[in-house]
Amino acid sequence: MATHQPTVILRHCAEYDPERIERLAVEGLDTMGLQPHGRTLVKPNVVASGEMFPHAYTRAEFVEGILRALKKRGTQIEELAVGERSGITVPTRYTFKNAGYYEMARRVGDVKLYHFEESTQVEIPLFHQGRLRDSFYTPEPVARADFFVNCPKFKAHPWTTVTFSMKNYIGLQDDRHRLIDHDYALNAKVADLQYITQPQFIATDAIIAGEGRMLTPLPYRLNMMVMGNNQVAFDAVCCHIIGIDPMSVDHIRLAHERGFGPVDLSQIRILGDVSLEEAKERAADFEVGLVRVEDYFKGTNIRAYAGRPPGKTEDYCWGGCPGALEEAIEILRVYDKATDAKMPPMHIVFGAYEGEIDAKPGEKVVFMGDCATYQGEIGGQQVQIESLYRDRSELNPESFKVDDIFKKMLKVESKFLGARKSDVMRIAGCPVSVAEQVLMLVKLGRTQNPYLDPRTSVDFVSCYLSTRTRTALSRILGTPYQRSGHALRGEARPVQNLPPVEGESAS
Repeated sequence: MATHQPTVILRHCAEYDPERIERLAVEGLDTMGLQPHGRTLVKPNVVASGEMFPHAYTRAEFVEGILRALKKRGTQIEELAVGERSGITVPTRYTFKNAGYYEMARRVGDVKLYHFEESTQVEIPLFHQGRLRDSFYTPEPVARADFFVNCPKFKAHPWTTVTFSMKNYIGLQDDRHRLIDHDYALNAKVADLQYITQPQFIATDAIIAGEGRMLTPLPYRLNMMVMGNNQVAFDAVCCHIIGIDPMSVDHIRLAHERGFGPVDLSQIRILGDVSLEEAKERAADFEVGLVRVEDYFKGTNIRAYAGRPPGKTEDYCWGGCPGALEEAIEILRVYDKATDAKMPPMHIVFGAYEGEIDAKPGEKVVFMGDCATYQGEIGGQQVQIESLYRDRSELNPESFKVDDIFKKMLKVESKFLGARKSDVMRIAGCPVSVAEQVLMLVKLGRTQNPYLDPRTSVDFVSCYLSTRTRTALSRILGTPYQRSGHALRGEARPVQNLPPVEGESAS
């Protein structure tokens, strides 16, 4: 589908120096014959940011260099913008502020920042075989972009192995749709998202990469800036850098099979002052995050049990609740170093589990998610947990309900209040988000609630109220639809222009 030869450029870049990043980006644009134009939109990865999450996001200095390069090489740019929807139930205004994006935009000048949860949503129809659903909703700035730039962070991911260019598309979604299909079908969802739009230019922050996790990754110095013009080729080369087969990453494989780009290195032009072999040497010890939940919590007071998800072929829900629990515990470890010591013995069960649950009296057993089922004895009592799972065909993003963080706090408090006399409880959802699992662990371990941490709570509440006010005004005023974007196959059509929404994102 690419109009240019799939190209990936590997450049040495050891510092977050906007001037050098600008120079490298200009050279990359020139090499690939790209000229930004019209409405030019940059999509970074700002899933979380600030001192608590220093390696989770595309650094502001990196984006500054990219924006300056786009300005320098742009022809008739009508609007230069940066847009994102962050995750973990955090307003994008908060993550932008803590990432230094507002100051960065002022330095560059004439840059608009879009907070996608506050934007009008446009329906993009899907026509390809094997799709999870017939349309996606995406923010209006994405649908109308003429020149789209993807600026991901080079990171591992506990649900999809890696999060390079293609996985960064999760942040292109309306909140009501983002949690839908964020389960064992997550890789298929990411592949489907490719039909919304394709970037003309990709530039990833691989100066300090993130290994092992997604929200709280460990820093790994690669000292690189990687650029490209085709997402599948780009992600394939990044996979080779860290020593994994791109065809083993399902969203890359699916996109390749659907014609979005090559994975064979012989079909990809690889350029730059860092050879692929040298890049591999730099990433020789890089660890991905694909670890089953039972193994992740070995040696702790949390014992996890993973049964089968509802799918006919999958034996583990890589894209749903188990990975969210792994992210949740790491967030708490960031905020409270004594988290593991505070956690009492507990048992957390996912999916259709059929084995024994060796829980002693007084140890909480939590059945996590709609698909959790169990029939057997726990602590000398017979327990039967029925499935609450609804097939994805029954889920409609137009009516799908998502709660903000304060509603979630009340929800979790209510759950624990109702289960105070029982060792067994259930938390419903598909998936049960990172935020809810954080709050669950806070209740069980009596650890610091990250959302109420005095170091961050004032800014958080301020940004939360600002976002709520703006979304409320947008609903009252009725944000107008401006124009449809272009799906790769067929035209985007505004069947229903949904107003901005409140909600949360799973990743």
